[in-house]
Amino acid sequence: MANQFEYKSFTDDNHYIQLCAEVMAIRARAEQPMACIRTYGCQQNVADSEKIKGMLFEMGFGFTDNADEADFILFNTCAVREHAEDRVFGNVGALKNIKRRHPSVIIGLCGCMMEQKHVTDRLYRSFPFVNLVFGTHSLHHFPELFYNAVTYGKRVYETGIDDKTVYEGIPTRRDGQFKGWLPIMYGCNNFCTYCIVPYTRGRERSRRFEDVVREARTMIESGYKEITLLGQNVNSYGKNLEENVTFAQLLSEIDKIDGDYILRFMTSHPKDCSKELIDVIAGSRHISTHLHLPFQSGSNRVLKAMNRSYTREKYLDIINYAKEKIPGVSLTSDIIVGFPGETYEEFCETLSLIREVEFTSLFTFIYSPREGTPAAKMPDPYTHEEKSKWFSELLRVQEEIAAKRCASMVGQTVRVLVEGKTDKDGILTSRTSGNIIVDFPGDEALVGSFVNVKITKARNWILNGELADQ
Repeated sequence: MANQFEYKSFTDDNHYIQLCAEVMAIRARAEQPMACIRTYGCQQNVADSEKIKGMLFEMGFGFTDNADEADFILFNTCAVREHAEDRVFGNVGALKNIKRRHPSVIIGLCGCMMEQKHVTDRLYRSFPFVNLVFGTHSLHHFPELFYNAVTYGKRVYETGIDDKTVYEGIPTRRDGQFKGWLPIMYGCNNFCTYCIVPYTRGRERSRRFEDVVREARTMIESGYKEITLLGQNVNSYGKNLEENVTFAQLLSEIDKIDGDYILRFMTSHPKDCSKELIDVIAGSRHISTHLHLPFQSGSNRVLKAMNRSYTREKYLDIINYAKEKIPGVSLTSDIIVGFPGETYEEFCETLSLIREVEFTSLFTFIYSPREGTPAAKMPDPYTHEEKSKWFSELLRVQEEIAAKRCASMVGQTVRVLVEGKTDKDGILTSRTSGNIIVDFPGDEALVGSFVNVKITKARNWILNGELADQ
Protein backbone atom coordinates (compact mmCIF):
# COMPACT_ATOMS: atom_id res chain seq x y z
CA MET A 1 0.00 0.00 0.00
CA ALA A 2 1.10 3.58 -0.60
CA ASN A 3 2.46 5.30 2.47
CA GLN A 4 0.06 7.97 3.70
CA PHE A 5 2.73 9.59 5.90
CA GLU A 6 5.75 11.77 5.14
CA TYR A 7 9.24 11.42 6.55
CA LYS A 8 11.27 14.52 7.37
CA SER A 9 14.52 15.34 9.09
CA PHE A 10 14.46 17.47 12.22
CA THR A 11 16.17 20.55 10.82
CA ASP A 12 13.60 23.36 10.64
CA ASP A 13 13.63 23.99 14.40
CA ASN A 14 17.40 23.98 14.79
CA HIS A 15 17.64 27.77 14.62
CA TYR A 16 15.11 27.97 17.44
CA ILE A 17 17.40 25.78 19.54
CA GLN A 18 20.15 28.35 19.10
CA LEU A 19 17.77 31.23 19.82
CA CYS A 20 16.59 29.50 23.01
CA ALA A 21 20.20 28.94 24.06
CA GLU A 22 20.93 32.66 23.68
CA VAL A 23 17.82 33.73 25.60
CA MET A 24 18.30 31.24 28.44
CA ALA A 25 21.98 32.18 28.88
CA ILE A 26 20.69 35.59 29.95
CA ARG A 27 17.51 34.50 31.70
CA ALA A 28 18.88 31.61 33.81
CA ARG A 29 18.95 32.13 37.58
CA ALA A 30 22.27 30.29 37.90
CA GLU A 31 25.34 29.88 35.72
CA GLN A 32 23.52 27.25 33.64
CA PRO A 33 19.75 27.07 32.95
CA MET A 34 18.19 24.04 34.65
CA ALA A 35 15.23 21.91 33.60
CA CYS A 36 13.07 19.60 35.72
CA ILE A 37 11.22 16.99 33.61
CA ARG A 38 8.66 14.68 35.21
CA THR A 39 7.25 11.85 33.13
CA TYR A 40 3.99 10.01 33.76
CA GLY A 41 2.69 6.89 32.07
CA CYS A 42 4.12 4.49 29.54
CA GLN A 43 7.56 3.88 28.07
CA GLN A 44 6.61 5.85 24.97
CA ASN A 45 6.23 8.91 27.18
CA VAL A 46 9.67 8.19 28.63
CA ALA A 47 11.09 8.03 25.10
CA ASP A 48 9.38 11.34 24.24
CA SER A 49 10.86 12.95 27.35
CA GLU A 50 14.31 11.75 26.28
CA LYS A 51 13.86 13.64 23.01
CA ILE A 52 12.74 16.76 24.86
CA LYS A 53 15.81 16.45 27.09
CA GLY A 54 17.92 16.10 23.97
CA MET A 55 16.61 19.39 22.61
CA LEU A 56 16.99 21.11 25.97
CA PHE A 57 20.58 19.87 26.24
CA GLU A 58 21.28 21.45 22.85
CA MET A 59 19.83 24.68 24.29
CA GLY A 60 22.42 24.58 27.07
CA PHE A 61 20.23 23.18 29.85
CA GLY A 62 21.32 21.01 32.71
CA PHE A 63 18.84 18.83 34.58
CA THR A 64 17.59 18.63 38.14
CA ASP A 65 15.01 16.67 40.11
CA ASN A 66 14.38 19.71 42.32
CA ALA A 67 11.60 21.80 40.74
CA ASP A 68 12.42 24.74 43.01
CA GLU A 69 15.82 25.25 41.38
CA ALA A 70 14.61 24.84 37.78
CA ASP A 71 14.20 27.54 35.15
CA PHE A 72 11.89 25.23 33.20
CA ILE A 73 9.47 22.66 34.67
CA LEU A 74 7.72 20.23 32.33
CA PHE A 75 5.19 17.47 33.08
CA ASN A 76 4.89 14.87 30.31
CA THR A 77 1.44 13.44 30.97
CA CYS A 78 -0.52 10.20 30.53
CA ALA A 79 -4.24 9.88 29.75
CA VAL A 80 -4.67 6.12 30.07
CA ARG A 81 -6.08 6.06 33.61
CA GLU A 82 -8.03 8.54 35.68
CA HIS A 83 -5.65 8.28 38.64
CA ALA A 84 -2.71 9.50 36.53
CA GLU A 85 -4.76 12.46 35.32
CA ASP A 86 -5.81 13.42 38.85
CA ARG A 87 -2.22 13.17 40.05
CA VAL A 88 -1.01 15.52 37.32
CA PHE A 89 -3.59 18.20 38.18
CA GLY A 90 -2.66 17.95 41.85
CA ASN A 91 1.05 18.29 41.11
CA VAL A 92 0.50 21.19 38.71
CA GLY A 93 -1.45 23.03 41.40
CA ALA A 94 1.52 22.66 43.74
CA LEU A 95 3.71 24.57 41.24
CA LYS A 96 1.81 27.79 41.93
CA ASN A 97 3.99 28.51 44.95
CA ILE A 98 7.17 27.97 42.91
CA LYS A 99 5.88 30.42 40.29
CA ARG A 100 5.17 32.93 43.04
CA ARG A 101 8.74 32.62 44.40
CA HIS A 102 10.36 32.57 40.96
CA PRO A 103 8.19 34.46 38.44
CA SER A 104 10.67 33.83 35.60
CA VAL A 105 10.25 30.04 35.71
CA ILE A 106 8.55 28.55 32.62
CA ILE A 107 5.98 25.85 33.47
CA GLY A 108 4.84 23.48 30.74
CA LEU A 109 2.74 20.38 30.16
CA CYS A 110 2.83 17.99 27.23
CA GLY A 111 1.85 14.43 26.36
CA CYS A 112 -1.37 12.51 25.90
CA MET A 113 -3.50 14.45 28.39
CA MET A 114 -2.91 17.59 26.35
CA GLU A 115 -4.69 16.06 23.35
CA GLN A 116 -7.98 16.05 25.31
CA LYS A 117 -9.99 19.26 25.01
CA HIS A 118 -11.60 18.99 28.45
CA VAL A 119 -8.12 18.85 29.95
CA THR A 120 -6.67 21.85 28.10
CA ASP A 121 -9.83 23.85 28.78
CA ARG A 122 -9.45 23.17 32.50
CA LEU A 123 -5.75 24.09 32.39
CA TYR A 124 -6.41 27.35 30.62
CA ARG A 125 -9.25 28.25 32.98
CA SER A 126 -7.82 27.13 36.32
CA PHE A 127 -4.02 27.27 35.97
CA PRO A 128 -3.08 30.66 34.45
CA PHE A 129 0.52 30.27 35.65
CA VAL A 130 1.12 27.46 33.13
CA ASN A 131 3.05 29.01 30.24
CA LEU A 132 3.34 26.20 27.69
CA VAL A 133 1.03 23.36 26.62
CA PHE A 134 1.64 21.09 23.62
CA GLY A 135 0.36 17.72 22.45
CA THR A 136 1.95 14.51 21.24
CA HIS A 137 2.07 15.67 17.61
CA SER A 138 4.05 18.84 18.40
CA LEU A 139 7.23 17.30 19.78
CA HIS A 140 9.30 18.50 16.82
CA HIS A 141 7.93 22.04 17.37
CA PHE A 142 9.09 22.18 20.98
CA PRO A 143 12.05 24.59 20.44
CA GLU A 144 9.83 27.11 18.63
CA LEU A 145 7.02 26.78 21.19
CA PHE A 146 9.46 27.18 24.07
CA TYR A 147 11.03 30.25 22.44
CA ASN A 148 7.61 31.86 22.01
CA ALA A 149 6.67 31.15 25.62
CA VAL A 150 9.92 32.67 26.90
CA THR A 151 10.10 35.75 24.71
CA TYR A 152 6.49 36.90 24.24
CA GLY A 153 5.21 36.39 27.78
CA LYS A 154 1.92 34.87 26.61
CA ARG A 155 0.57 31.39 27.21
CA VAL A 156 1.42 29.09 24.29
CA TYR A 157 -0.96 26.23 23.47
CA GLU A 158 -0.53 23.85 20.52
CA THR A 159 -2.62 20.68 20.44
CA GLY A 160 -4.60 18.63 17.94
CA ILE A 161 -2.22 19.30 15.05
CA ASP A 162 -1.27 16.07 13.26
CA ASP A 163 0.67 16.73 10.06
CA LYS A 164 0.98 12.98 9.38
CA THR A 165 4.76 13.18 9.41
CA VAL A 166 7.46 11.09 11.06
CA TYR A 167 10.41 13.27 12.11
CA GLU A 168 13.84 11.69 12.24
CA GLY A 169 16.98 13.08 13.82
CA ILE A 170 15.47 14.74 16.89
CA PRO A 171 18.27 14.96 19.50
CA THR A 172 17.90 12.33 22.22
CA ARG A 173 19.36 12.34 25.72
CA ARG A 174 18.67 8.88 27.12
CA ASP A 175 18.18 8.41 30.85
CA GLY A 176 19.94 5.03 30.97
CA GLN A 177 23.60 4.31 30.35
CA PHE A 178 23.16 0.70 29.25
CA LYS A 179 19.37 0.28 28.84
CA GLY A 180 17.56 2.24 26.17
CA TRP A 181 14.17 2.72 24.52
CA LEU A 182 13.91 2.65 20.73
CA PRO A 183 10.54 3.75 19.27
CA ILE A 184 9.80 1.97 15.98
CA MET A 185 6.29 3.36 15.37
CA TYR A 186 3.76 5.80 16.75
CA GLY A 187 -0.01 5.84 17.18
CA CYS A 188 -2.63 3.09 17.10
CA ASN A 189 -5.39 1.93 14.73
CA ASN A 190 -7.12 -0.56 17.02
CA PHE A 191 -9.68 1.63 18.80
CA CYS A 192 -10.28 -0.67 21.75
CA THR A 193 -13.47 0.73 23.26
CA TYR A 194 -11.84 1.51 26.63
CA CYS A 195 -8.67 3.15 25.28
CA ILE A 196 -7.97 6.82 24.64
CA VAL A 197 -4.60 6.30 22.89
CA PRO A 198 -5.80 6.42 19.23
CA TYR A 199 -7.40 9.78 20.01
CA THR A 200 -4.31 11.22 21.71
CA ARG A 201 -1.50 9.74 19.61
CA GLY A 202 -3.17 9.44 16.21
CA ARG A 203 -3.03 6.69 13.60
CA GLU A 204 -0.28 4.12 13.27
CA ARG A 205 2.84 5.27 11.49
CA SER A 206 5.96 3.14 11.23
CA ARG A 207 9.47 4.51 11.10
CA ARG A 208 11.41 3.44 8.04
CA PHE A 209 13.08 0.05 8.31
CA GLU A 210 16.58 1.37 7.63
CA ASP A 211 16.22 4.22 10.15
CA VAL A 212 15.27 1.83 12.97
CA VAL A 213 18.08 -0.62 12.15
CA ARG A 214 20.60 2.24 11.94
CA GLU A 215 19.59 3.61 15.35
CA ALA A 216 19.71 0.14 16.89
CA ARG A 217 23.22 -0.39 15.50
CA THR A 218 24.34 2.98 16.87
CA MET A 219 23.00 2.11 20.32
CA ILE A 220 24.70 -1.29 20.32
CA GLU A 221 28.02 0.20 19.17
CA SER A 222 27.66 2.83 21.92
CA GLY A 223 27.56 0.07 24.55
CA TYR A 224 23.85 -0.39 25.24
CA LYS A 225 23.23 -3.84 26.70
CA GLU A 226 19.43 -3.82 26.56
CA ILE A 227 17.32 -2.23 23.83
CA THR A 228 13.53 -2.20 23.99
CA LEU A 229 11.63 -1.57 20.75
CA LEU A 230 8.53 0.53 21.43
CA GLY A 231 5.13 0.92 19.81
CA GLN A 232 1.49 0.93 20.88
CA ASN A 233 1.24 -2.27 18.84
CA VAL A 234 4.64 -3.36 17.58
CA ASN A 235 3.09 -6.31 15.75
CA SER A 236 1.52 -3.82 13.31
CA TYR A 237 4.93 -2.46 12.34
CA GLY A 238 5.34 -1.97 8.60
CA LYS A 239 1.69 -1.90 7.61
CA ASN A 240 1.82 1.70 6.40
CA LEU A 241 5.24 1.43 4.73
CA GLU A 242 5.63 1.16 0.98
CA GLU A 243 8.05 -1.76 1.32
CA ASN A 244 6.60 -5.10 2.37
CA VAL A 245 8.18 -5.62 5.80
CA THR A 246 6.91 -7.08 9.07
CA PHE A 247 7.85 -6.66 12.70
CA ALA A 248 9.30 -10.18 12.67
CA GLN A 249 11.61 -9.16 9.81
CA LEU A 250 12.69 -6.01 11.68
CA LEU A 251 13.50 -8.03 14.79
CA SER A 252 15.43 -10.56 12.73
CA GLU A 253 17.49 -7.83 11.03
CA ILE A 254 18.44 -6.15 14.32
CA ASP A 255 19.26 -9.54 15.86
CA LYS A 256 21.94 -9.99 13.17
CA ILE A 257 23.94 -7.04 14.56
CA ASP A 258 27.02 -8.32 16.40
CA GLY A 259 27.37 -7.47 20.06
CA ASP A 260 26.57 -8.57 23.60
CA TYR A 261 23.06 -7.26 24.18
CA ILE A 262 19.46 -8.30 24.72
CA LEU A 263 16.59 -7.13 22.54
CA ARG A 264 13.10 -6.63 24.01
CA PHE A 265 9.89 -5.18 22.63
CA MET A 266 6.51 -3.91 23.79
CA THR A 267 3.62 -3.88 23.38
CA SER A 268 2.23 -6.75 21.31
CA HIS A 269 -1.42 -7.08 20.31
CA PRO A 270 -2.70 -10.67 20.18
CA LYS A 271 -4.63 -10.12 16.94
CA ASP A 272 -1.37 -9.43 15.08
CA CYS A 273 1.00 -11.73 16.97
CA SER A 274 2.14 -14.14 14.25
CA LYS A 275 3.78 -17.53 14.37
CA GLU A 276 6.48 -15.96 12.18
CA LEU A 277 7.31 -13.68 15.12
CA ILE A 278 7.49 -16.62 17.53
CA ASP A 279 9.79 -18.49 15.13
CA VAL A 280 12.13 -15.49 14.89
CA ILE A 281 12.35 -15.24 18.69
CA ALA A 282 12.99 -18.99 18.98
CA GLY A 283 15.86 -18.86 16.47
CA SER A 284 17.46 -15.62 17.61
CA ARG A 285 20.77 -14.82 19.31
CA HIS A 286 19.71 -11.73 21.24
CA ILE A 287 15.91 -11.51 21.50
CA SER A 288 14.42 -11.86 24.98
CA THR A 289 12.49 -15.00 25.86
CA HIS A 290 9.84 -12.78 27.45
CA LEU A 291 6.55 -12.26 25.61
CA HIS A 292 4.21 -9.58 26.94
CA LEU A 293 0.86 -10.26 25.26
CA PRO A 294 -2.10 -8.43 26.85
CA PHE A 295 -5.33 -10.44 26.72
CA GLN A 296 -7.44 -8.08 28.92
CA SER A 297 -10.29 -10.59 29.41
CA GLY A 298 -10.85 -14.33 29.15
CA SER A 299 -14.44 -13.90 27.97
CA ASN A 300 -15.19 -13.79 24.26
CA ARG A 301 -18.24 -11.60 24.83
CA VAL A 302 -16.21 -9.07 26.80
CA LEU A 303 -13.39 -9.17 24.23
CA LYS A 304 -15.91 -8.34 21.51
CA ALA A 305 -17.31 -5.48 23.59
CA MET A 306 -13.74 -4.26 24.01
CA ASN A 307 -13.20 -4.45 20.21
CA ARG A 308 -10.09 -6.56 20.74
CA SER A 309 -10.54 -8.48 17.42
CA TYR A 310 -9.46 -11.89 18.71
CA THR A 311 -10.99 -14.69 20.74
CA ARG A 312 -9.88 -16.58 23.80
CA GLU A 313 -9.19 -19.56 21.53
CA LYS A 314 -6.92 -17.56 19.18
CA TYR A 315 -5.04 -16.14 22.16
CA LEU A 316 -4.40 -19.58 23.62
CA ASP A 317 -3.32 -20.87 20.20
CA ILE A 318 -0.48 -18.35 19.95
CA ILE A 319 0.44 -18.83 23.63
CA ASN A 320 0.68 -22.61 23.21
CA TYR A 321 2.75 -22.15 20.06
CA ALA A 322 5.15 -19.88 21.98
CA LYS A 323 5.45 -22.44 24.79
CA GLU A 324 6.24 -25.14 22.21
CA LYS A 325 8.84 -23.16 20.25
CA ILE A 326 10.59 -21.09 22.96
CA PRO A 327 11.90 -23.22 25.85
CA GLY A 328 11.19 -21.57 29.20
CA VAL A 329 9.31 -18.66 27.63
CA SER A 330 8.18 -16.12 30.23
CA LEU A 331 4.65 -14.84 29.62
CA THR A 332 3.15 -11.66 31.03
CA SER A 333 -0.06 -9.84 30.27
CA ASP A 334 -2.46 -6.97 31.04
CA ILE A 335 -5.93 -7.50 32.49
CA ILE A 336 -8.86 -5.15 32.99
CA VAL A 337 -11.20 -6.17 35.81
CA GLY A 338 -14.78 -4.90 35.76
CA PHE A 339 -15.16 -3.73 32.16
CA PRO A 340 -18.67 -2.24 31.79
CA GLY A 341 -21.22 -5.04 31.80
CA GLU A 342 -18.74 -7.77 32.72
CA THR A 343 -20.40 -10.33 35.01
CA TYR A 344 -18.74 -12.35 37.75
CA GLU A 345 -19.12 -15.46 35.59
CA GLU A 346 -17.24 -13.72 32.77
CA PHE A 347 -14.58 -12.60 35.21
CA CYS A 348 -14.19 -16.27 36.21
CA GLU A 349 -13.34 -17.01 32.56
CA THR A 350 -10.40 -14.67 33.00
CA LEU A 351 -9.33 -16.58 36.12
CA SER A 352 -9.49 -19.88 34.25
CA LEU A 353 -7.31 -18.50 31.45
CA ILE A 354 -4.76 -17.28 34.00
CA ARG A 355 -4.63 -20.75 35.55
CA GLU A 356 -4.26 -22.39 32.14
CA VAL A 357 -1.43 -20.15 30.89
CA GLU A 358 0.41 -19.72 34.22
CA PHE A 359 1.81 -16.25 33.61
CA THR A 360 5.06 -15.11 35.19
CA SER A 361 3.39 -11.87 36.22
CA LEU A 362 0.39 -9.70 35.38
CA PHE A 363 -0.37 -6.00 35.15
CA THR A 364 -3.90 -5.74 36.49
CA PHE A 365 -6.26 -2.78 36.61
CA ILE A 366 -9.82 -2.07 37.65
CA TYR A 367 -11.61 -0.49 34.69
CA SER A 368 -11.24 3.30 34.59
CA PRO A 369 -13.60 5.21 32.24
CA ARG A 370 -11.92 7.65 29.88
CA GLU A 371 -13.93 10.54 28.50
CA GLY A 372 -14.31 10.26 24.74
CA THR A 373 -14.18 6.46 24.52
CA PRO A 374 -17.19 4.25 23.65
CA ALA A 375 -16.84 2.20 26.86
CA ALA A 376 -17.37 5.31 28.98
CA LYS A 377 -20.97 5.41 27.72
CA MET A 378 -21.72 1.70 28.28
CA PRO A 379 -24.03 0.57 31.11
CA ASP A 380 -21.96 -0.45 34.13
CA PRO A 381 -24.18 -2.08 36.78
CA TYR A 382 -21.45 -3.33 39.13
CA THR A 383 -20.04 -1.18 41.89
CA HIS A 384 -16.38 -0.40 42.47
CA GLU A 385 -16.57 -2.40 45.73
CA GLU A 386 -17.72 -5.49 43.84
CA LYS A 387 -15.00 -5.08 41.24
CA SER A 388 -12.43 -4.63 44.00
CA LYS A 389 -13.38 -8.04 45.44
CA TRP A 390 -12.89 -9.64 42.03
CA PHE A 391 -9.59 -7.83 41.70
CA SER A 392 -8.37 -9.22 45.05
CA GLU A 393 -9.39 -12.72 43.98
CA LEU A 394 -7.39 -12.37 40.78
CA LEU A 395 -4.31 -11.21 42.70
CA ARG A 396 -4.52 -14.23 45.01
CA VAL A 397 -4.67 -16.62 42.05
CA GLN A 398 -1.74 -14.99 40.29
CA GLU A 399 0.33 -14.86 43.47
CA GLU A 400 0.00 -18.63 43.84
CA ILE A 401 1.03 -19.17 40.21
CA ALA A 402 4.00 -16.79 40.45
CA ALA A 403 5.23 -18.40 43.68
CA LYS A 404 5.04 -21.85 42.08
CA ARG A 405 6.87 -20.68 38.96
CA CYS A 406 9.62 -18.95 40.93
CA ALA A 407 10.08 -21.98 43.18
CA SER A 408 10.64 -24.16 40.10
CA MET A 409 13.71 -22.06 39.20
CA VAL A 410 15.61 -22.72 42.44
CA GLY A 411 18.85 -24.49 41.61
CA GLN A 412 19.03 -23.19 38.05
CA THR A 413 21.85 -20.98 36.80
CA VAL A 414 20.62 -18.06 34.72
CA ARG A 415 22.24 -15.27 32.74
CA VAL A 416 21.19 -11.83 33.93
CA LEU A 417 21.83 -8.19 33.17
CA VAL A 418 22.81 -6.37 36.38
CA GLU A 419 20.65 -3.24 36.64
CA GLY A 420 21.72 -1.58 39.88
CA LYS A 421 21.80 -1.67 43.66
CA THR A 422 18.91 -2.53 45.96
CA ASP A 423 18.12 -0.82 49.26
CA LYS A 424 20.16 -3.49 51.06
CA ASP A 425 23.90 -3.00 51.37
CA GLY A 426 25.91 -5.12 48.95
CA ILE A 427 22.84 -6.53 47.17
CA LEU A 428 22.47 -6.01 43.43
CA THR A 429 19.33 -6.37 41.35
CA SER A 430 19.28 -7.93 37.89
CA ARG A 431 16.89 -9.28 35.28
CA THR A 432 16.79 -12.48 33.26
CA SER A 433 16.06 -12.76 29.56
CA GLY A 434 12.55 -13.73 30.67
CA ASN A 435 12.23 -10.41 32.55
CA ILE A 436 12.33 -12.00 36.02
CA ILE A 437 14.08 -10.02 38.78
CA VAL A 438 17.01 -11.69 40.54
CA ASP A 439 18.72 -10.13 43.59
CA PHE A 440 22.17 -11.31 44.64
CA PRO A 441 25.22 -10.09 46.63
CA GLY A 442 27.89 -8.55 44.43
CA ASP A 443 30.19 -5.66 43.68
CA GLU A 444 28.64 -2.48 42.28
CA ALA A 445 31.19 -2.63 39.45
CA LEU A 446 29.04 -5.39 37.91
CA VAL A 447 26.19 -2.95 37.15
CA GLY A 448 25.63 -2.81 33.40
CA SER A 449 27.15 -6.20 32.66
CA PHE A 450 25.90 -9.73 32.06
CA VAL A 451 26.72 -12.37 34.71
CA ASN A 452 25.59 -15.88 35.60
CA VAL A 453 23.68 -16.29 38.84
CA LYS A 454 22.63 -19.50 40.57
CA ILE A 455 19.12 -19.25 42.03
CA THR A 456 19.08 -20.12 45.73
CA LYS A 457 15.71 -18.86 46.95
CA ALA A 458 12.31 -17.92 45.53
CA ARG A 459 9.95 -15.24 46.74
CA ASN A 460 6.55 -14.54 45.23
CA TRP A 461 7.82 -12.24 42.51
CA ILE A 462 11.58 -12.05 42.94
CA LEU A 463 14.39 -14.61 42.97
CA ASN A 464 17.50 -14.57 45.16
CA GLY A 465 20.80 -16.01 44.04
CA GLU A 466 24.56 -15.99 44.19
CA LEU A 467 27.20 -15.40 41.56
CA ALA A 468 28.04 -18.58 39.68
CA ASP A 469 31.39 -19.38 38.07
CA GLN A 470 31.66 -16.95 35.16
